[in-house]
Amino acid sequence: MMPTSQSPDHPHLRDDASTDALPFAPSLGISLDAASMPRRSTLVEPRVLWIALLAIVLGVGAGLIARLLVALINLVTNAAFYTRLSTESVSPAGHHLGAWVIVVPVIGGLIVGAMARWGSRAIRGHGIPEAMEQVLLNESKIPPRITFLKPLSSAIAIGTGGPFGAEGPIIATGGALGSFIGQLLHVTGDERKVLLAAGAAGGMAAVFGSPVAAVVLAVELLLFELRPRSLIPVALSTVAAAGVRYAMVGSTPVFAMPHVVEPGIPALLCYVVLGALIGLVSVGVTRIVYGIEDAFEKLPVHWMWWPAIGGLVVGIVGYFAPLTFGVGYTNIEAIVSGQLAVGTLAFLCVMKFISWSIALGSGTSGGTLAPLFTIGGALGALAGFGLVAIAPQLGIDPRIAGLVGMAAIFAGASRALLASVVFAFETTQQPAGLLPLLGGCTAAYLVSALTMRNTIMTEKIARRGVRVPTEYAADYLEQVLVRDACSRDVVSLRTCDELGEVRSRIGSGRQEFQHQGFPVIDDNGRVRGVVTRRTLLDPSEPNMRRIGDMLLRPPVVVHENHSLREAADHMVEENIGRVIVVGVDPPHPLVGILTRGDLLSAHRQRLKETHQAGRHLRFRDMLRKRP
Repeated sequence: MMPTSQSPDHPHLRDDASTDALPFAPSLGISLDAASMPRRSTLVEPRVLWIALLAIVLGVGAGLIARLLVALINLVTNAAFYTRLSTESVSPAGHHLGAWVIVVPVIGGLIVGAMARWGSRAIRGHGIPEAMEQVLLNESKIPPRITFLKPLSSAIAIGTGGPFGAEGPIIATGGALGSFIGQLLHVTGDERKVLLAAGAAGGMAAVFGSPVAAVVLAVELLLFELRPRSLIPVALSTVAAAGVRYAMVGSTPVFAMPHVVEPGIPALLCYVVLGALIGLVSVGVTRIVYGIEDAFEKLPVHWMWWPAIGGLVVGIVGYFAPLTFGVGYTNIEAIVSGQLAVGTLAFLCVMKFISWSIALGSGTSGGTLAPLFTIGGALGALAGFGLVAIAPQLGIDPRIAGLVGMAAIFAGASRALLASVVFAFETTQQPAGLLPLLGGCTAAYLVSALTMRNTIMTEKIARRGVRVPTEYAADYLEQVLVRDACSRDVVSLRTCDELGEVRSRIGSGRQEFQHQGFPVIDDNGRVRGVVTRRTLLDPSEPNMRRIGDMLLRPPVVVHENHSLREAADHMVEENIGRVIVVGVDPPHPLVGILTRGDLLSAHRQRLKETHQAGRHLRFRDMLRKRP
């Protein structure tokens, strides 16, 4: 074999001269007729049309289910608080039950607890953490019974006064419907995840008429990726769901508020500071909610009774503060419209938090979005009124402050930053609030990320050992080409070589024979495959056997301009640890070999940049500590 250069990163490359080496030169070619080559990755494949069609059907279904859930909540509310059968939208706050109203949420809690024990325990909570867990651990497979148990249990819990929103249950229900369809049809795990996210996003769009926010929420909390093949179906689902809502309800904003003017620079800075303060509140709210949940875990009673205990608290709080009952969407609209006085805002904020946090910690069924919006909106509006009284020259509008507060608390608690901003904008249709929303929610997000590891959505499943992605970075291997990472000028064997001769070379201990795979070429210089070190040293193989007779499969190759991601996927599909690298143009000259070690070495530059950033931070901290 002829001499080749030695690379310190690749011990299978040579640095010594030898006359018995066979050339493995770029001038040689390869016949790709029988070779296995990876498919070139594309943005989308034609199959996405089928998934998109299913997603549109899901969106329509989620839109209809959302209207059905709202009607069911209204039915239970009318029956529980007004003893009548009607699906008319009504607030529980106007009841005439007196002290008997305390019993109503208890009865609802008993029913939900029984449904959870003998139906499915998965109906407990607001549903999004459970959906995230199925996406991450169970190929997005949600039990089909959740499709009807979740909305039914939520309608009972909310209709009997539970301080929750309908958005969480419909998101969970839409996700369960998408998962169910994905389990009925022949789809991959990734496609089932897309269908789950499409159903969930469609549910949210149908409740609030916020299709863009629903797409972003699906990306931030369910998909854990931003790729065309997932984005397209989810977006079409939300369009279909929002279309159903517009046809049945209209396109007016859910939280209509009067026209507000663009804030000046001083006001904008105040809104950013307000967002940071609300971010601190969101951290405290998250920790208190899970602290209450831990306290319920210590109770000496079965968990099926916990929702009834939580319902008792809901009833007592609701007796003194009727506005805390039910979904409370009218409360949110009143906050952002500036219709509530300071005393009412403060009382509503405190009582809603007590009622919601204990009810949620008890494990009943309901959403978190509306309660958080009520609490954060009331805090923001209170701060706005305070600033108007103290420094009117700043130009603070309490309505915008309430809008920032309601979005910022959700951004901090869930760390769904963009979803929070877009949602508040879509549900109010106030362009003047967009800039304050972006500044305030970003500040809340920053504070939350600095002070809290998990979120209100992920803490529960993180305790079960589930690792939830926290950022969506581009695939590093997709950015590096094979030609920049492969090993070149490698040693090869000939098909006519005898095994005994090759074994003697391996036994010589020379560096070029210490690697684990050898390309094999024929007398015409064409690569026929790869033979492994293990095969060469197999004692059952006779020394007189030709190397060409030991090849078990055609060569597995990649082009030099394939990405490392394509090459790595190809290696996994072929169940091999190395592939031959060839040129793009015929006769496809040989370039080298790519191994699993080369794939790992490709990350060296990324780690180097990360370590450099870390050293800069440590150096900065050292300078700060100097007297």
